[in-house]
Amino acid sequence: MTDRRRGPGLRARITLLATGLVAVVSVLLLWLGWLLAGEVVASVPSMPPGTTVVVGGVQVRSDQLAQALSEDARDRVLLAGSVAFVCVVVATALLAWVITGRVLRPLREVTATAHRLSVESLGERINHQGALDEVAELADTFDAMMERLQAAFSTQRQFVANASHELRTPLAVIRTELDVTLSDPDADVTELRRMAGVVRSATLRAGELVEALLVLARTDGLGVGATGPVELPAVVAGAWRSTAADAERRGITARFHHDHALVIGDSALLERVAGNLLENAVRHNVDGGWIAVHTTSGPQWTVLDVSSSGPVIPPERVTELFEPFRRGGVNRTSHTGTGLGLSIVRAVARAHNGSVTAEPVPGGGLRVVVSFPSV
Repeated sequence: MTDRRRGPGLRARITLLATGLVAVVSVLLLWLGWLLAGEVVASVPSMPPGTTVVVGGVQVRSDQLAQALSEDARDRVLLAGSVAFVCVVVATALLAWVITGRVLRPLREVTATAHRLSVESLGERINHQGALDEVAELADTFDAMMERLQAAFSTQRQFVANASHELRTPLAVIRTELDVTLSDPDADVTELRRMAGVVRSATLRAGELVEALLVLARTDGLGVGATGPVELPAVVAGAWRSTAADAERRGITARFHHDHALVIGDSALLERVAGNLLENAVRHNVDGGWIAVHTTSGPQWTVLDVSSSGPVIPPERVTELFEPFRRGGVNRTSHTGTGLGLSIVRAVARAHNGSVTAEPVPGGGLRVVVSFPSV
């Protein structure tokens, strides 16, 4: 634990500063009053020689009258001014202490709230109700920061829980297959090969999930790495080569319409975007369905548009598809894919200062549009 700062607090420093300034100004005014009083009183009319005047109960000759009056006036000013000086300084100190205490109260509330905060108590807020000043702005900024932190922690907890669930499934399959096969003393080569195939499939699924999680973490945390000019049609063509076999096996027809579409970005991440969109379009399609891919370039945005047929998706559930582990409107129940495809697409688009939108296709299917800043 770090050592606490030593010295007076902000309230004490402000009080001392205000009191010191008032004390200096008061001393200056008292000195000026002392000088003026002596000079004004010293200007008295002349009197006949040998005349005596009583000043302050003391007889003074006429030639010493001006000096005596000046000294008496200065003594009176100094006495009254000293009393006023003490009163002003004390009053200033009290008022500064009280006022700064009221002004700095929200700061103490911010500090107290920050001391009480933990992962389990992120819901606490200051909710300052005072004047709309700098302190209120600080309190509101602190509350807004806590809102963002609470949302981030909640999302992180949900993401970790979903990732744990997804990883537990292939691990459980591997463990079950190994236990069943090893407990069978009559297991032959055919049984062992079957077990090896199941274990291999589960291992590949776990590997795909881990790789997708790493890509998502890298994109969200570190952003885009090495960048350069990337042709979207070439990226789409490369991604389609790894997906065309599955589409052909299911009788899915693909149509491509390409313009000259150039993007400045990370070629590996952009290829992952195109691959995820095409894999989703094939995996969540219907047998004999269709896929339409358009790449266009405008003055502000370069667009990758992927549409496909498929099951009907309610419009209110389209936004959920971009959340981790959501598959075509099904929440963590499918055994195909990682459920991170559109999450990665959104993260990569944001890392390239772009955006992604989706909408259901009439009659069934989904259209996803990814926009990147034009070169």
